[in-house]
Amino acid sequence: MLDDRKLAVLRAIVEDYVRTHEPVGSKNLVERHSLGVSPATIRNDMAVLEEEGFIAQPHTSAGRIPTDKGYRLFVDRLSQVKPLSPAERRAIENFLAGAVDLDDVMGRSVRLLAQITRQVALVQYPSLTSSAVRHVELVALGEHRLLLVLIADTGRVEQRMVEVPAALPDDDLARLRTLLNSSVAGRSFTSVADRIVELPMQFAEPSRPTVTVVLAALLESVVERHEERIVLGGTANLARYTDGYANLEPVLEALEEQMVLLRLLGETRAEAVTVTIGHENLVAGMSSTSVISAGYGPSQGTVARLGVVGPTHMDYPSTMASVRAVARYLGRLLRNE
Repeated sequence: MLDDRKLAVLRAIVEDYVRTHEPVGSKNLVERHSLGVSPATIRNDMAVLEEEGFIAQPHTSAGRIPTDKGYRLFVDRLSQVKPLSPAERRAIENFLAGAVDLDDVMGRSVRLLAQITRQVALVQYPSLTSSAVRHVELVALGEHRLLLVLIADTGRVEQRMVEVPAALPDDDLARLRTLLNSSVAGRSFTSVADRIVELPMQFAEPSRPTVTVVLAALLESVVERHEERIVLGGTANLARYTDGYANLEPVLEALEEQMVLLRLLGETRAEAVTVTIGHENLVAGMSSTSVISAGYGPSQGTVARLGVVGPTHMDYPSTMASVRAVARYLGRLLRNE
């Protein structure tokens, strides 16, 4: 365990390196920080930090830079995520409040997150398997075609064209719409199958084949892995940090794959901010990056995650605050607050 003075020296090295992107020497620490000790003491502390693997010397006669281990200790020792200013909070709220539908919300969120963090931003669409049904709509488009519209409580709208063997009489179509909504509205998507299994038997024999086809289409919409959809923004920000990546090409390649992006964001478990640093990322080619993510949702649970990808020498306190703030406002939007 490091004592408070060595932790202060490590914190100063991290802050200076994040700001300047240049190795930090003891002379710089004395000039820029009020550490209350002599340069010789700081040099001794830096030697201990290097021996313990928290900082490293990139080349002879250079200053020191934080290692992944050093960044991890720095992040873990943050007493709290600093709040955004009232002006920053109002700007986020006003920008997201102008969205007209879920696609617009996702697009605005990823642009906003990329802009305020100056990193690559990732926003996962709400998972249907973690959502509840708000409404089901059926629209007849012809003798053999129906439009099925499924609306989730998160604002997700899924539409599916359904080819049916025969047209439903208007009364049966209205009745099916009513029965569906009374059966599944307000229910989780994972419970839909059990709620509708008996519905075909409530219709006369001539209508049952069409009802069965419509219900099958509804089940397909429910079980498909729509949660794998992620929007990406701010890739151009990578160019600002070319000095921070051992090789930029694998980072760009990884960001092109949706499954990789899902792995980077992690599991949808909690609203707390999660930080994965350097070699803690198990995705190939991403060992020179850090990922900061948080869950969001319309209620106590989370339905998806959002976050940013950037170099390990990112401004962790500020970026963590921004990710948390956008996640919270996105959750409020989904709650229609």
